[in-house]
Amino acid sequence: MSDPNSTAEENRSPQASLLDQIVDPANLQRAWERVRANKGAPGFDGMSIKDFPKFAADHLPRIVAQIREGRYAPATVRRVWIPKPNGEKRPLGIPTVLDRVVQQAIAQALSPIFDVGFSEQSYGFRMGKQAHAAIEHLRVHSQQGYRWGVDCDLKSYFDTVNHELLMREIRKRISDKRVLKLIRKYLRAGVRHEDGTTEKSQAGVPQGGPLSPLLANIMLDPLDKLIESIGLPFARYADDFLILAKTKEDAQEAMSRVEEFLECHLRLLVNQDKRQVAPLKECSFLGFRIHGKKVQRTDNAAQRFRMRIREITSRSRGVSLSTIFTELRRYCTGWFHYFKIGLSYKELYDWDQWIRRRVRLCHWKQWKLPRKRRRELIQRGIAPERVKLATRSRKGYWRTAGNSLLQIALNNDYLKSQGLPSLRDLWLVFKYEDKAQL
Repeated sequence: MSDPNSTAEENRSPQASLLDQIVDPANLQRAWERVRANKGAPGFDGMSIKDFPKFAADHLPRIVAQIREGRYAPATVRRVWIPKPNGEKRPLGIPTVLDRVVQQAIAQALSPIFDVGFSEQSYGFRMGKQAHAAIEHLRVHSQQGYRWGVDCDLKSYFDTVNHELLMREIRKRISDKRVLKLIRKYLRAGVRHEDGTTEKSQAGVPQGGPLSPLLANIMLDPLDKLIESIGLPFARYADDFLILAKTKEDAQEAMSRVEEFLECHLRLLVNQDKRQVAPLKECSFLGFRIHGKKVQRTDNAAQRFRMRIREITSRSRGVSLSTIFTELRRYCTGWFHYFKIGLSYKELYDWDQWIRRRVRLCHWKQWKLPRKRRRELIQRGIAPERVKLATRSRKGYWRTAGNSLLQIALNNDYLKSQGLPSLRDLWLVFKYEDKAQL
């Protein structure tokens, strides 16, 4: 250990070796493991997750040297467009696998430095924080008389972040100029469109990179501090936040101060069409509504669920039944575990019935010809003299899927044995078995 009385040691910046921490082999290995676990599509260079280990074995020492010397140039991100529930499209930037690894390594080194100063009411992309905790935080305060909500939506947040203001916030805690230069390079890497053209990045933090969530939190941390100074409870998850107030007047004053701060100090745009001061039960946050002691999923969440199930079970998809079961299991399980705190037994019982009917429709469609349908029904225990009632029916697919013979042939136990998930069963485990172990 060094002499504690050493003046040189006292004056040395604790972040003098921050870049060394970023490119440390152990840190890079953890970054790669995280990127590999997240999977994801290739960047514009076409390199897949599977191809990266060989590339790294051949080129990573050279790339690390370039990063140390400040010569490394991040690649442009591949622009893709993700459909939104309202019919619009959200831009997503997919970095190359190499840049995802480097960005993840940067995030791992920087997160401990910034996270300790973040607000406790900031829940997005932070260790030990989650969406359910944010909802519970708001629910508890709603029981303390905070019945008004300030629902403020940022317009195209990730595309409009001012680079200079963001770098100013980063410089408050980071002094290593090589790290600052590398972050700025990522901000200005630009995007490559589907037609092959490239566009420089004058503003914004591209969604899709591992570093973007941390940068988003850094940029909005001053907003958190402002709301805390007002003295009102709130919760923020990335660019989505909801402020609570006890009176309409307090909520309106908070809205005014927040709007001014966002537009004048952070140079971010407030979506005037979606902003509102309203009773809390009329506000939505992260797909939930808080109504008294209850937390409920929003109507939009249910509509998106129905839409996705229709897509998976579309009779014109031309995929195998095993593929349909796999996709349903993955989607339904993920959807349930996110919205489970806002779902009721009756609702999930009805969803299960509807999903099973959609699956029976898929079976009926794939059996196609009457003789195929006859054979399948008989194999599943339907008497031959009754089979013709279904196989010769001129009813449409949806009506046939509700036919009692098809329900017997493709009964609930059979569908479950094929891997069809049951939202009702998941709810029972969550409501009773999980809580019994606490």
